[in-house]
Amino acid sequence: MSTQLDLQRLSLASNLASNGDRTAVATSNGVLTYRELADRVEELGRRLGTERRLVALTAGNDVDSLVGYLAAMAAGHPLILLPADKPAALESLVAAYDPDVILSSANGRTVLEERRPGTGHTLHPDLALLLSTSGSTGSPKLVRLSYDNLQANAESIAEYLGITEYDRAMTTLPMSYCYGLSVINSHLLRGASLVLTDLSVVDPCFWDLFRSEGATSFAAVPYTFELLERVGFAAMNLPTLRYVTQAGGRLGPDLVRRYAGLGARSGWDLFVMYGQTEATARMAYLPPRLAGTSPGAIGIPVPGGAFRIDPVPGLEHGELVYSGPNVMLGYAQTPEDLGLGRTVDELRTGDLARQTADGLYEVVGRRSRFVKIVGLRVDLGQVERILADLGIQAASAGTDQGLVVAVEGEHDPALLGKLLAQGIGLPRAALEVHAVRELPRLASGKLDYPAVLALAKPTVQDAPSSANSGAKPRDSVVRIFEDTLELEDISDDDTFVSLGGDSLSYVAASVRLEQALGHLPPDWHITPVGVLGARFEQPRPRKRRPFARLETSIVLRAVSIFLIVSTHIGFLHWQGAAHVLMAVAGFNFARFQLSGERMPRLRKQVASLARVIVPSMVFIGFAYLITDRYSLANIVLLNAIIGPEEVTTRSHFWFIEVLVYVLVSMTALLALPWASRAEKRFPFLFPLVLLAAGLLTRYELFEPGIPHTTPIFWLFALGWAVARARHILQRGAVSVVAALTIPGFFDNPARELTVLAGILLLLWLPSIPVPAGLRRLTVLLASASLHIYLVHWLVYPLLVELSPALAVVASLAAGSAYWALCSLAPTVIGRTKRRILSAR
Repeated sequence: MSTQLDLQRLSLASNLASNGDRTAVATSNGVLTYRELADRVEELGRRLGTERRLVALTAGNDVDSLVGYLAAMAAGHPLILLPADKPAALESLVAAYDPDVILSSANGRTVLEERRPGTGHTLHPDLALLLSTSGSTGSPKLVRLSYDNLQANAESIAEYLGITEYDRAMTTLPMSYCYGLSVINSHLLRGASLVLTDLSVVDPCFWDLFRSEGATSFAAVPYTFELLERVGFAAMNLPTLRYVTQAGGRLGPDLVRRYAGLGARSGWDLFVMYGQTEATARMAYLPPRLAGTSPGAIGIPVPGGAFRIDPVPGLEHGELVYSGPNVMLGYAQTPEDLGLGRTVDELRTGDLARQTADGLYEVVGRRSRFVKIVGLRVDLGQVERILADLGIQAASAGTDQGLVVAVEGEHDPALLGKLLAQGIGLPRAALEVHAVRELPRLASGKLDYPAVLALAKPTVQDAPSSANSGAKPRDSVVRIFEDTLELEDISDDDTFVSLGGDSLSYVAASVRLEQALGHLPPDWHITPVGVLGARFEQPRPRKRRPFARLETSIVLRAVSIFLIVSTHIGFLHWQGAAHVLMAVAGFNFARFQLSGERMPRLRKQVASLARVIVPSMVFIGFAYLITDRYSLANIVLLNAIIGPEEVTTRSHFWFIEVLVYVLVSMTALLALPWASRAEKRFPFLFPLVLLAAGLLTRYELFEPGIPHTTPIFWLFALGWAVARARHILQRGAVSVVAALTIPGFFDNPARELTVLAGILLLLWLPSIPVPAGLRRLTVLLASASLHIYLVHWLVYPLLVELSPALAVVASLAAGSAYWALCSLAPTVIGRTKRRILSAR
């Protein structure tokens, strides 16, 4: 069963001495030249013997581990590479594969434990390295890699990264992880240097070592970027940094753009990469010049590799298949498999992908990251993306019996459970959410999904509420939510958002809660009812401040409706406010109406639309009966389409009519599966495309068929884009679009300036200070803005001759009263129905 060492070896390991006295390894304790490294590798190789044996190495990021790895590779001994900090993994694999030799490091020296003089295995001549698959450290299932695999992938990586002998790589990842090992191989191949350390990027000593050794690169997984945010990496002075590589999982497009932009400003490149252990390390990379424009792509195949996409029955996207010289020999699950040769010729990645028009590949999901629960196919990756859109780091795992989600930080599991159940269409009982201080991760930084699945009940959501269910503040919150959202049976775990609140009910609820509780925290809309009530169990002294901050959209709604009414009455003359409101409508549509899956979202949009249409039709019907100013077309909100072209009193409600047309059109558009997918995939680009279409009417290149109403859909789309502008470059782009398209829209420069100022405030200022004494009035006017717009047409003609100021006040008060009546009506109707049913 023995084999003499006359077979293949890893050339990058056996040719170390050819690089002479150049620095091979630098540590905090000194440097090692290539010649010195080669001598140590050769010495350990002699200790391993002349007979080919199976070696297990527990490796850390230290010189002894590096020497052990290179000695096995240079001498031709197949190596099982294990993390030094996982003794359970060593025990498991030793029991499963019975290695002939175990290497480890202790007290600065290599420890060689010879378990038998020869070998107890049949070892295939091509077998070089055995690595655990991603997420399965300690599992008997190993990836079998050949010498050609390791050499080819190192050459490929060194080629597209442009590694030279002058590069120095910091070891930010474990050597036992294929990504970390690929950094070592590719740099040793080119005679470059390694700065060996196990320090974390959050340790100041890491960056001191980086600067003192003149490091030129480091490797990062998505979790690394979270750590970089904590240490202020963007402000660091790293003059020798040439590039940063990223792999080990999907990095969000916004972060890709941000770090690509940071690199462009600071003189280094960001290489987004894609790989799997089964492909030795890397399969694709995104050229840095494309990171800003295609941040969601994995890029193009590495030199020598190729992709194709095979259809998957029942799924929209196909499976990504890779071929190249770095594809593994196959898997090993028993010692007998070590004698096998190549059993696979290409790698079925398990990832669902598409190819873009410019030839780049994008991974859109994971074929194996699907579970089928109560007959519903659930994409576990989509679960994580839903929470990521809310700014929550999460990991999801599951079986056909149920879904388990871990969320990082102090979040409310019950609330998130409700949101997820609604968003993916699962019964609430089939979903567990656990709040954890930190997500479980492997040594590589990847999420540990088995640990997520192992989270045990009882869940946090089963714990009793800390709120006193009988407390008066809690009852006030419930009653307000019942009235403003037209719901019953609200529990302590519900929140305004989870109950389907939108932009109209948001302001309505806030003003009543302010009155009932005396003060509202900024996060009230996502705070559970029980917690919100409990915050006001005990009276707390409040500091009086001259100003209070309100969301910009609320201030704009209040100011705009005041200016609209005042201008119509002649108390003031300030035009453009209605067009600001149209942009605010688009902003709030994107903010409140686009979350969740297509059909639940559609139901939410229809319900929100009804809250605009019903009070409008009721009031206009009343106005039709008591005056001769309006027509039946006004009642059904069709005057803008079928009414007379000349502007008459029948045109009073043009804003509401056009707003309804826009909302109906957008609801219908997003009900289409392709449009829904496009909006989800391109949240910023989607409204820009709509904006471009709307500009056809703005510049009179297309006649919309609404004769006497200025086409203003493009302003709605512009507000939508404002809501989706996530970073400074996107906000800058929207600012430029606004500055270019608004001038020339009116004949009045002051009117154009009003619209432009409103949009820029909405874009750049999340909140605006208002005098504390006017806070409640501002919220009230914003809440009742739609109703004030309706009512003022009937109120002010009765008082304008007496006093324009009085006409303004009366219009605002009457509109607010109508809003209060509309808010109360659903509750009264519901109670009346219950009494009738109970009487029967």
